[in-house]
Amino acid sequence: MKLPRRQFLQLAAGAAALPALSRIARAQTYPARPITIVIGYAAGGPTDMRVRILAQHMRATLGQSVIVENMTGASGSLAIARVGRAAPDGYTLSSGDWGTHVVNGAVYTLQHDLLSDFEPIALLSSTPLLVLARNAVPAMELMELITWLKANSAKTSFGTSGPGSPSHAGGLLLQKLTGTQVQYVPYRGGAQVLQALIASQIDVGFGALSTKARSRHMRSPAMRGRPRRPI
Repeated sequence: MKLPRRQFLQLAAGAAALPALSRIARAQTYPARPITIVIGYAAGGPTDMRVRILAQHMRATLGQSVIVENMTGASGSLAIARVGRAAPDGYTLSSGDWGTHVVNGAVYTLQHDLLSDFEPIALLSSTPLLVLARNAVPAMELMELITWLKANSAKTSFGTSGPGSPSHAGGLLLQKLTGTQVQYVPYRGGAQVLQALIASQIDVGFGALSTKARSRHMRSPAMRGRPRRPI
């Protein structure tokens, strides 16, 4: 039995959670060559981590190479554009989020249509955001941080994963709700925001829970004894 390519992709994407699908996957003529998954964020961030976990299961399930390609810039829209230009044959996939497939449509003039040029396959995960502060910020909970921001907002730096990213939107919302004004510093991904916080290059930022867990592996030996405090 041969399944339509779109239906097969849905089965393959769910194989990480349903190993029984591996028998169905191996029975298909697809894929006959390596598959590329393009993500719009830097290595080490939450999107990168979950795509690499998915790619590992897809390799075992499909019996074919799965290449993860990091293409940063414009909050992920450059990577999505690359996938939009690729042949619609199921060999070039993207991993998107609300930023790349919703917010970017309002922030940027795109050369692709987010609604008609892409077909959703499966929901991979949902990730909460944490408010993070560098060690020197004298706040141990949210209200203390808000008080500190109000007293120091003119000289406070806030790291984001780029315009329109979840961390940027979260920072704007926090700023609106607290009546503060901060300086935004864009980075290419959540991992870079955490690195900047650890190095005290910025004061505050939002980080995905999965990024924070991964960041302990990126710390230098001199900084492993210094905790980073979620607010």
